[in-house]
Amino acid sequence: MTTTRSRKLFVNIAVKDLKRSVEFFTKLGFTFNPHFTDETATCMIVSEEAYFMLLVESKFKEFTKRQICDTSTATEGLYCLSCESRDEVDQMVKTAVENGGSRAMPAMDLGFMYNGSFYDIDGHHWEVMWMDPAAVQK
Repeated sequence: MTTTRSRKLFVNIAVKDLKRSVEFFTKLGFTFNPHFTDETATCMIVSEEAYFMLLVESKFKEFTKRQICDTSTATEGLYCLSCESRDEVDQMVKTAVENGGSRAMPAMDLGFMYNGSFYDIDGHHWEVMWMDPAAVQK
């Protein structure tokens, strides 16, 4: 039997305007670690185990030899975050759209799971979902 150990997750994404991105995600309720923040990058805290590094494009390019994804025409990934209720899902999508983001896909309601989605101001695709705790335990 393999034992799963806890690991921290750091997802790096390119942003065009760091200050504007910080303002956008702050309005969605996220905070940032000042120890990993400068004029080229910041560490957005999702939980004690998960973080998003928002890197200006020039900084992001230091970590890859490949082209940065053009998020206006392609999807580099789907970043899914859990919410505590259906209302929180709807509110996060609404807040994102009101602050420069746009709707990605229609909401999906499977009864035990509900999700919404949006594109952030840099075109990254975010999913937000709620799952009935009883369904998770099965």
